[in-house]
Order: sequence, then C-alpha cells, then structure tokens
Amino acid sequence: MEEQSNIIIRKGTSDDIPAVFSLVEELAVYEKAEHEVVTSIDLYQKLYKESLFDFFVAEERGKVQGIALYYLTFSTWKGKMMYLEDFVVFPEERGRGIGQLLFEAVIEEAKVLECTLMKWQVLDWNVDAHRFYEKYDAILEKDWWNGKLFF
Repeated sequence: MEEQSNIIIRKGTSDDIPAVFSLVEELAVYEKAEHEVVTSIDLYQKLYKESLFDFFVAEERGKVQGIALYYLTFSTWKGKMMYLEDFVVFPEERGRGIGQLLFEAVIEEAKVLECTLMKWQVLDWNVDAHRFYEKYDAILEKDWWNGKLFF
C-alpha cells in the first residue's frame, strides 16, 4: 500500500459537487448501470443546499480521488441511522488506503452524530468490496430484497 501522507479527508463543499458527480458516474460504469444515472450536477447542487445529503472527499494535491456520500435517516427498530449512499475511489487510486480513510471518516461522523446504526448496499458480485467490509466485521445481509418505485 502506497503512503497516504498526501491524502486529506475533509467534509465536502458545493465546490466539490462536479467531482462528486464524476465519481458517481464512474461508480455507475463500474456497476454496469451508467444508463440509469438520470441526475445532474445542478440537481446535486440544489439538493446539497437543501441539506439532503452530506459527504466526505479524499483529496490529494487539490484533486478529489474519492468520496463517501451519506445522509441521516431513521430506523423504527434502532433509532437514528446513517445511510452510506455512495462510496467510491477512482479505479487507478484503489489499493492505496483511500477507501479506508473515507470509510473511517464516515464511521466517526456516525458516532459523533450519535447514530446507532450505519447501513449501505454492496452488489453480490463485488467480492473486493465484500472483503473490504469484512475487515470491519460488517454484517453483509443476504436475506433482504430491495424494493423500489420510480416516480
């Protein structure tokens, strides 16, 4: 693993939204679903200003290399919950510990905000991600199906 000393993890700002959107598009390509992205940078800007979500960026020499985008929600069984919506590092930057730094920043934020639970999704075929989360003793549920409606 390469030295992480040049990596800065910080809360994102509206100026980072274009980089965030670029990484979300990168994630969609990785997940073979780029045709499903119907949002835009303008929509991200609007919803960020409405405080619908927040995010961390991993920055190196002024360039965003990865993001962790999350929002708060509620679990009727557990209480205040953080949902990690997107967590991605540019492919050429993976394996350097950037994901670890971002993930740990989100975990710390969840603790600071007094969340009792943090949830996310991971695709069944993404074995590298499974291994990453298992290092944190994360529970990867396989018995729940996702439901959704589009409007």
